[in-house]
Amino acid sequence: MIEIEIEADAWTVALPDAEAVVERAATAGMGSVEGGLVVLLTDDATVRDLNARFRGKDRPTNVLSFPGGDMPAFPDSGPDQPVHLGDIVLAFETCRDEAEAQGKSLANHLTHLVVHGVLHVLGRDHEEEAEAEAMEAEERTLLASLGVADPYSLPDDH
Repeated sequence: MIEIEIEADAWTVALPDAEAVVERAATAGMGSVEGGLVVLLTDDATVRDLNARFRGKDRPTNVLSFPGGDMPAFPDSGPDQPVHLGDIVLAFETCRDEAEAQGKSLANHLTHLVVHGVLHVLGRDHEEEAEAEAMEAEERTLLASLGVADPYSLPDDH
């Protein structure tokens, strides 16, 4: 169960199929895991505020992930409803600027960041080198299955 909210119109202006891109990436990232996930496409100002409040970093970032808990996916859900896995929030301006700087399409960069966010929600991390290598390998595999090139290779690595 994936709920996608588009708060910043710039997402659909720049990427008319943004919702479909997010749905596809989140579905791939979740694999066989069942549960509810909310993905918010918003702007740098909103992400900066959330980053400051929850992480103590007063700046925008590309993606924030907030793992859920043992609560129903949606407020009116009954006990048979899936658990809320978490929330993922993406900042348009930062994502657009990164895609341009890295020579990637916004769709491919968004796909990568949604997969990355889903993996965080599912408990993966990249604080330690071994964790980072494992998480990046999982991302590469998932992205390849979606037809997206390795996001960690440099353009002249091809």
